[in-house]
Order: sequence, then structure tokens, then C-alpha cells
Amino acid sequence: MATLIDTLTARPSDLRHPEKRNRPETAVLKKPEWLRVKAPGSGQYNATKAIVRDKGLHTVCEEAACPNIGECWSQKHATLMIMGDTCTRACAFCNVKTGLPEPLDPEEPAKVGLAVRQMGLNHVVITSVDRDDVNDGGAAHFAEVVRQIRLQAPNTTVEILTPDFLRKDGAAEVMIDARPDVFNHNLETVPRLYLKIRPGARYFHSLRLLQMVKERDPNQFTKSGIMVGLGETKEEVMQVMDDMRSAGVDFITIGQYLQPTRKHAAIERFVTPEEFKAYEAIARAKGFLMVSSSPLTRSSHHAGDDFARLKAAREGLNRSTAR
Repeated sequence: MATLIDTLTARPSDLRHPEKRNRPETAVLKKPEWLRVKAPGSGQYNATKAIVRDKGLHTVCEEAACPNIGECWSQKHATLMIMGDTCTRACAFCNVKTGLPEPLDPEEPAKVGLAVRQMGLNHVVITSVDRDDVNDGGAAHFAEVVRQIRLQAPNTTVEILTPDFLRKDGAAEVMIDARPDVFNHNLETVPRLYLKIRPGARYFHSLRLLQMVKERDPNQFTKSGIMVGLGETKEEVMQVMDDMRSAGVDFITIGQYLQPTRKHAAIERFVTPEEFKAYEAIARAKGFLMVSSSPLTRSSHHAGDDFARLKAAREGLNRSTAR
């Protein structure tokens, strides 16, 4: 989910997304006022950027052109993207570079742990590209990043946003056993649109991954998100909510899909703030502990504050059921 880049003057899709080079350019819808954000540039924003550059790290904030980067980096919130900047998938919605990645950097876990400590983060989100080229999908490397954060920044809570580890036997167990505070894996869209929007993934495999977390470690919080505005119906979104609840997902995020380039999947429509409020009410009625539903909602936006509310919601639920 990303901001729009004008490919009439620059063609990043040719460089970042060679598989999309021959696709026809899609029409662009004018963004409504509720999707406009301030350009980044505060002193803290620059300080966060300097630490990321100094450690040679990547962030999904930049790679996916997140519209919230100015706000988050100004508050020392950054979602670190590990295992390189090149993804082996070619999802129709995503702005992360695609192609054949470089080998995994064995020093990266320690670098990430040090960066988290230097940034003084109370809560950190770690995500990654898909690494279908690696035997375990990079699960052991990802788990070592979590371990290094625990060693170097023991007071920081850790949220992971993982790939699906499709056809990587045992990888999910490695990630669950790393014991993050929050295990996030996004379903991204409704099942009907997977072949078009997320062709390298399988809806029910992703759903099963989330269910496995609760089966193996019931104390881990689970989280998942979808984009809207891709042509899904309200009924389909509600069915995804039910599927998530059946898998024990605690926290759902719902945000507006924003087209990275004219070569990416087109926006079917802009969902209104009122519709997002309605989705929030429905999700709460279905039993999610936490719901974030707004045009600018992203998986990692306000993750630290949301984690505190998530814990409080569980504690409140436990108290009420104990009576």
C-alpha cells in the first residue's frame, strides 16, 4: 500500500519491476482530500534516516513508499525490512523491488539489534521481502534478528510482519518459536482477487499460518490486514473478517490501497472514511481485540501505541471472563 508515483515523468517500474514493463498503463484516480499527507522533513525524521543509512538497513517505509513515513519517522518509528531490498514475488500491488536477491547478510541481525538500541525504540516492527530462493524462506535469519533485538534492546517489544513461507516446511514453526510479541501476516485482499493481486500466494495457506501461531503459542498476539479499493465487495470483506476470527486473529487492519505506479493494479475506487468507520464497527462486533480501519491505516502505523492497547484489551477481556 503506497503513494502514487507519476510514471509519465519517471518510470521506476522499469527498474524496480521489470516484470511489469510490458503491462499497459492504467488510469489514475485523483486522490481525495482525506488521503493527502504532509511531506517529511523534521529533525527527528532526519535522525532516524541517518541511523538507517549508517547501518546499511532497509525500511518498508521507503521501499513501499508508505504515505505515513513523515509522521512515523518524526516519532522514531521505523519498520525495518530485512533480507535485502529485492523480493522474489511480483505482487500487483507492491512497490518493493522484484528480481533475484543478493545472498543473506550474516551480519544483518546484529546490525538490526544495534540500530533498535540506538533509536531507543519501545516497540519495533520487523518485516522482510519474500525469499523463495532460500531453503527455509529466510525463517532462521528472521528468527536470529528477533534474538539479537532481545539481546541488545531487551526492553523493546518486537512485532514481526512475515512472508507466508509457502512450501517451506518447518519455517513457520521457527518463526513462532522466536516468540515475538506480535505475529503479523497480512492476507492483503479477499480470496477472489488473489490470482490478480497476490498471484504468488495462497489465501488459505496464509490463513493457516495465522492459525498455527495460536495453536503453537496461544499467548502470542496475531495480527493481519487487508487493503480495500481493489474491487472487493462489503460481503467479501466481512467473510475475511470471519475467516480471521476463526483463525484466532486478535488485531485487524483495514486501509485504502494506493497505486504505486501506473503499471501496478489500478484503484477501483476510494473508500470513504464513513465506510471505514462502518468496517471498524463490524470488526469489533465480530470479536477482534483491536481494529484499525481508516484510509491511511497501514500494518505498522502506530504499532507501538496499538500494542499497548492490544495488551490492555486482552487484560480487560480476561478480567471480565474471570468474574
